[in-house]
Amino acid sequence: MQTKRQIQELLATAGVAPNRRLGQHFLVDLNLMRLLVEAAQIGPADVVLEIGAGTGSLTQALAHHAGCVVTVELDRTLAGIAASQLAQAANVRIVNDDVLSGKGTLNPVVVEAVTEARLSLGEKGPHGPQGPQEPASAGGRVLLVSNLPYDVASSVMINLVKGPVTADAMFVTVQKEVAERMTARPGGRDYGTLSIFLQATGAVELLRVLKPSVFWPPPGVDSAVVRYARDEARSRRIADRELFGSVVGLFIGHRRKMLRACVKQAPPELGDRDLWLRIFEQHALDPTRRPEELLPEQYVDLANTCHRLLHARR
Repeated sequence: MQTKRQIQELLATAGVAPNRRLGQHFLVDLNLMRLLVEAAQIGPADVVLEIGAGTGSLTQALAHHAGCVVTVELDRTLAGIAASQLAQAANVRIVNDDVLSGKGTLNPVVVEAVTEARLSLGEKGPHGPQGPQEPASAGGRVLLVSNLPYDVASSVMINLVKGPVTADAMFVTVQKEVAERMTARPGGRDYGTLSIFLQATGAVELLRVLKPSVFWPPPGVDSAVVRYARDEARSRRIADRELFGSVVGLFIGHRRKMLRACVKQAPPELGDRDLWLRIFEQHALDPTRRPEELLPEQYVDLANTCHRLLHARR
């Protein structure tokens, strides 16, 4: 891990300064960085995904514990600095690209890198190439451990719930506003798509609120350390994750309207108004309720029934 002075010297040598537009606020409190790493309980069979390598400070700590670290850095200069700092870390792959592509989906390059890393660790087993052999599917977890840039935080976490690469756990620093959306309960102004995706598939816990002074340069808002742990039983309840996302989007996109008004906007692939009134009736759900009032598990039930009825029509 690197101190604030070391990071400043690395940037000065490269002739660059932090780019606030890209959310370049470096976590420089080493105790908090250790908290983030220790909370993740990273093991030698785990693949860690980090978004925003920066100068490689957190990456160094992650590489010490993980089987493989895939770290993504959009800034070419920072990617070069990180590469020089991590030259001796054979278990680190730096992806110099945007983590997202298209309509807010994970970049296929990132998906491929994480998939390849997990398969490789699965083939080696958790004790390395000389240890007991395990099938690729028996590899360790996929973990997101990252100081997440604000503008991609929500999209990255939602994608790591939907797949094709899914995270078993996430340990992230995010702006406090994002943390409040992650942990929000129905009825509040912060409750939305991010809240529903995370809470429908796992447990979310705010670990600590961070003052701007723990970053350099300090952002204009507080941040927070948040933990998400995937619950396999909850996750398996979702029959079709893509459809689940579309159903959540249909209703949360009109969060203050009545449910029966929202379904008038349903695209053909989600069925018509009559189908949705039937769904509401099956779940004894008052169609005059508002989307912001429904629990995450109610959205799972609605999406699963929609999935079943649509397939029955074909």
